[in-house]
Amino acid sequence: MEQLQINTSSKKYSVWVGEGIRFKLSEYVPDSLQQKVSSVLIITDDQVAPLYLQDVKDGLGNQFEIFEYVVPSGEQSKSFQQYYDLQTYALEKGLDRHSLIIALGGGVIGDLAGFVAATYMRGIPFIQVPTTLLAHDSSVGGKVGINHPLGKNMVGAFHQPEAVVYDPQVFQSLPLHEWRSGFAEAIKHSLIWDVTFYQWLQENIDDFTAIKGELAEQLLLRSIAVKASVVSEDEKETGIRAILNFGHTLGHAIEKELGYGKMTHGEAVAVGMIFAMRLSEQQFDISLPVDQVKAWLTKLGYKTEIPDHLDADQLLHTMKKDKKAQKGIIRMVLMKELGRVEVVSVDEEPIKELLLKSIKGE
Repeated sequence: MEQLQINTSSKKYSVWVGEGIRFKLSEYVPDSLQQKVSSVLIITDDQVAPLYLQDVKDGLGNQFEIFEYVVPSGEQSKSFQQYYDLQTYALEKGLDRHSLIIALGGGVIGDLAGFVAATYMRGIPFIQVPTTLLAHDSSVGGKVGINHPLGKNMVGAFHQPEAVVYDPQVFQSLPLHEWRSGFAEAIKHSLIWDVTFYQWLQENIDDFTAIKGELAEQLLLRSIAVKASVVSEDEKETGIRAILNFGHTLGHAIEKELGYGKMTHGEAVAVGMIFAMRLSEQQFDISLPVDQVKAWLTKLGYKTEIPDHLDADQLLHTMKKDKKAQKGIIRMVLMKELGRVEVVSVDEEPIKELLLKSIKGE
């Protein structure tokens, strides 16, 4: 069992990584909570529930009163309606300020369940139990929330979990598109922060079926360590934490314009990262290994160009609504060199020109 400590200004907590850890979950409920928990609400989705819900319930043992709530899988569940229904369910079941929420699932469940925890009775504790590779990014750092029809993750809060309990055994049930979605965030962490991690990824992973056992644990620990380093410096995203949005300005716009759930988050971010690297070359008059990264992504099954039926003007309009934008001016995370990025205000014209080229596959 491996442990990684997350230190933020508001809370310190552990990330536990180990195969089979889901079967003994009660051992990883922090001591500070053990005697206080009045009840547990497990929030999961209809894809995860048949696979791992009983494992987690068994892992909690008989010391807690346990409730469960299953939502439809997919980005569409990060909605006001699901959020409202969950609040209603919690009230009906009598959850109180000493109740604990467990988010059992991928990033959607973590965001939704975390936001319910952040706002129920003005905040109750929750534990992340991720079941996807993608969730290694979203489960750490305390960002929780839901989508609005006008933008992704526009309604939310910062609410750190009490612990993150990660069992890489669950990866073996992931479909291929979920592998791609999660691995894109690991690539992102390496590109923005840790060149040696980028090299390690290229040397060790050219096939998702290889990600198991010790390799899976090392991948999680090294990638989460990047997130932990950034979050420890800037918990509320007032400064450096914004660099974690590398590839996300365009990625989120693609997700919205396609319709949430039509392309996975990580696959959209992969397109966004290639776009950001190309724009970086133009803005800073530098040369980056765009072709190398693009070839690696392509080999792993990613599409690296914007879907050709999307409209450049509409994408630009959506990018202007990004949370980093200021007074309608687009601010993007651009790369100065591998392992070093910064947030930069960018004029619309070069963005639009590059959008048009990417849509045409140039």
